[in-house]
Amino acid sequence: MPITVKDYTWDETETSVHVVVPLKGVKASKVDIFSTDEYLKVNYPPYLFEVVLFQPVDDSKGTAQVGDGTITFNLQKKEPGLWSRLISLNSEDKDLMKSKRQAAIDATHKKAQQEKQRQQVEKQERDRMALKEQMRLENEERQRIEEVKEAERQKATEDLEKWKTQQLAAEKEREETNKQNVDIFDDEATDAEPLPAVRKHPGSTDKTQTEVKGQPPPRSSGNIQVTFTPRIFPTPLRESKVQAEEEWLKKQAEARRVVDIDDPDLTEEEKNPVWLKDKGDGFFKSGNYLAAVNAYNLAVRLDSKLHAVYSNRATCHLKLRNFIKCIEDCSKALELLTPPVDANAKSRLRAHVKRGTAFCELELYVEGLQDYEAALKLDPTNVQLISDAEKIRATIQSTVE
Repeated sequence: MPITVKDYTWDETETSVHVVVPLKGVKASKVDIFSTDEYLKVNYPPYLFEVVLFQPVDDSKGTAQVGDGTITFNLQKKEPGLWSRLISLNSEDKDLMKSKRQAAIDATHKKAQQEKQRQQVEKQERDRMALKEQMRLENEERQRIEEVKEAERQKATEDLEKWKTQQLAAEKEREETNKQNVDIFDDEATDAEPLPAVRKHPGSTDKTQTEVKGQPPPRSSGNIQVTFTPRIFPTPLRESKVQAEEEWLKKQAEARRVVDIDDPDLTEEEKNPVWLKDKGDGFFKSGNYLAAVNAYNLAVRLDSKLHAVYSNRATCHLKLRNFIKCIEDCSKALELLTPPVDANAKSRLRAHVKRGTAFCELELYVEGLQDYEAALKLDPTNVQLISDAEKIRATIQSTVE
């Protein structure tokens, strides 16, 4: 049963009330203070000070100071005037005190909840503004880079056109030279039989002149144009994988169909899932994993078929130790990476490794080993994967024993 403190003092002015409560030798660190507009409570076992005020005060402007063995309350009255007493006229009513106490506690909890919600809204707004500012800076940098690239492309195009002009001029000069050589040779062949440079023996035949007369003219130079059939996949075409590759290309075409979201707060760039993916990649490289996840989340809203977004978001969740979400994103990425073709082998390998790591962090070593074995089928010579798989097997065996 607490001991009620009654030897407190108080005084007032037209606008304020001052209450001094003695601590009676109790350390200040063990004092619990609770106050609202109509209720004051100081709990420092075994003592208890509790009053319902005569009139309400402005709790947001009140202060409580602990020091020199006392607690001093400086309270601001809501309405100016003299009270002539500190405690409410109905303070002896226990039911009233109980209801006032509960109302004060509820009001305090509600105020704390409202303050927490306000802080959350402010934090979300700050994060949003920071993200937009970061995107703006990245966009300016991207535009600058594009301008530099465009200037380089124009210079390269001009150099190429200049080189082509030089080549055409050189080609034309070679053709003129060849034509002159052919004309000279034809003239010599159609003239009357010239005097031989070497006297012939009687009975010999003019074999040399016959060969010269039958020799074809020299060929003119030229270029042979070879056109190759365009191919998206970097590997040679295999008839056995044509159907799988066509299905993969069809899924990629579906993934490029962007969902139109009618949100006036989003810019045109923020409605581009590929741009958002690149933005998330930039945040990840800088170590801002939460911002990367936010960018990937918006990209998924716009296009739920991009396997790279799920895979990269899984990496962020793995860094943030959100292992369940990492497993979900890896599973979704593997679902989109079907059918299995050579073009998506590396993506499937990374997804299996990340999901296996998340399983092991959750101590689900059997499931983790299955993913590592699937990764080893894609890259059987990877030394690191072989070593990690052996460690997981050893962990499973030690657990069973």
